[in-house]
Amino acid sequence: MQELIPINIIIGDRSYRIKTESSDEESVRRTLKTINEKIIEFKTQFAGKDMQDYIAMVLIWYATQASANNSNPALENEVNESLLKIEGQLDKVL
Repeated sequence: MQELIPINIIIGDRSYRIKTESSDEESVRRTLKTINEKIIEFKTQFAGKDMQDYIAMVLIWYATQASANNSNPALENEVNESLLKIEGQLDKVL
């Protein structure tokens, strides 16, 4: 097992310090970039909501994408693994 490295991540407007394997850092950061881009997209489409609503919308979007994107299971697995790792790290922080 590789040594875990600490990284700072931002989801929406909140910062979290998590630990991840160095080999997974790039995947986590790519996933976070996509998440934050989608949050911004939903903020421009649906004004007046709070950040929790936007994050929920992004999660629904991801789940829908995963079920509709069966043509690329490798990408789906990578996204699911990244989301599970982020969720696990957030559970440790909270």
